[in-house]
Amino acid sequence: MDMIVSDSVSHSGLASMLEGYDCPAILVSVDYQILAINQHYRNEFGEVPVANQSRCYEVSHGYTVPCDEAGEDCPLSSVLQSGHKERVLHIHQTPRGKEHVDVEMLPIHDDQGQLLFFVELLRSISVASAENMSNKLVGASKRFNQMLEKVTRVSRSDASVLLLGESGSGKELVATAVHQGSQRANHSLVTLECSGLTDSLIESELFGHVKGSFTGAHNNRTGLVELANGGTLFLDEIGDVPLSMQVKLLRLIETGSFRPVGSSAIKHSDFRLICATHKNLAQMVKTGEFRQDLYYRINVFPIYVPSLRERQDDLPLMIATLLKRISKRKEYHLTDSALQTLKRYDFPGNIRELSNILNRAVILTDTNLIERSTIQECLNIDNELSQQSDSGSALHLDSRTDVRGADDETWVDLKTVESRYLSDLMAFHGNDKEKVAEMAGISLRSLYRKLEALRFNE
Repeated sequence: MDMIVSDSVSHSGLASMLEGYDCPAILVSVDYQILAINQHYRNEFGEVPVANQSRCYEVSHGYTVPCDEAGEDCPLSSVLQSGHKERVLHIHQTPRGKEHVDVEMLPIHDDQGQLLFFVELLRSISVASAENMSNKLVGASKRFNQMLEKVTRVSRSDASVLLLGESGSGKELVATAVHQGSQRANHSLVTLECSGLTDSLIESELFGHVKGSFTGAHNNRTGLVELANGGTLFLDEIGDVPLSMQVKLLRLIETGSFRPVGSSAIKHSDFRLICATHKNLAQMVKTGEFRQDLYYRINVFPIYVPSLRERQDDLPLMIATLLKRISKRKEYHLTDSALQTLKRYDFPGNIRELSNILNRAVILTDTNLIERSTIQECLNIDNELSQQSDSGSALHLDSRTDVRGADDETWVDLKTVESRYLSDLMAFHGNDKEKVAEMAGISLRSLYRKLEALRFNE
């Protein structure tokens, strides 16, 4: 609700009211001047020279003109147009560097409806980074910020979230951000990758089973739904759940109750549901491949996760972040020409593919400076395999069939290619299988199968 004050209330009186907010708050005039700040603001962002008539856009962004004149959304300008409070996600300059901040602008009118001041509330978003290298969501582009604003809004609720986007675009990190920004953050985020699982295996993974319920069930097993009690259940690639299992999943979502495989006991779990898919579920509903009632149950709050090519402005930041994650002991950098080569690439595999390319580059380079030729060599690995696939060759990395190389003179054993690649990754990351699976863009379960097939297991 917008604030109305008596004509007798001065801005000094309003300044004292700022201390009533539980977040950083500033009092701003209609011409962008910062008139007062509260103690929460001082603690988080530092002191502001109010007496020097500092403007909000100067302090928060380092701009010489208002945000909307600098190509960004301006909450003050939005309030002037709408006449009521507005919210905008901004990237602010802070003592810690650039950070994402959720800005809420409240107009203050007098008894006659005349606009007097604005109260600006600022809440830092800890689940994302605009600059720092971390395991958080990383980005600063407009498309990224639009997505992050939705993440911030829905995190505070308990609504089911459906993440839509191409494979490798970072949907699992977004799910983690939603969980970490929620009131359930102190409880577990439990993930099930549904792709490639049969309905019986999904049922056992989700609901658990009792000893002797089927061949191989040598012990009781607690299901993921029970482990997610109080926290968040994340179903990745929900579009791959078999139809026969979808009705059981629907019942779980509607009632919160389930029955472990082989048990007659009904159990209950209180969890927040997040689903993700790269498939068009609406089209699957039309073709009968996905239940309509389940679709509407999981599609309460959809969030589109943009592909890497839709957020090209984030590429340098993503590269720097991934290189730091790949090598914590040695710092790597790309030459300008290497960066330009990547900027011209479409990244059909998105962030996961970029990570693979940089992993290869770190392995192939002899210095900490990655040249254009090294990046091109990394890109050629996939290009050559893709060309063979287009020509009709059956390219499966676990295939025992040889195919011709790009020069048509040498023969390439694809199993050997994969063997060398995984061997190099294992050596580079000190046999850390979780790290290798992440860098190779496959699940840990898939990695173990490949290592066993390739006889890499220790």
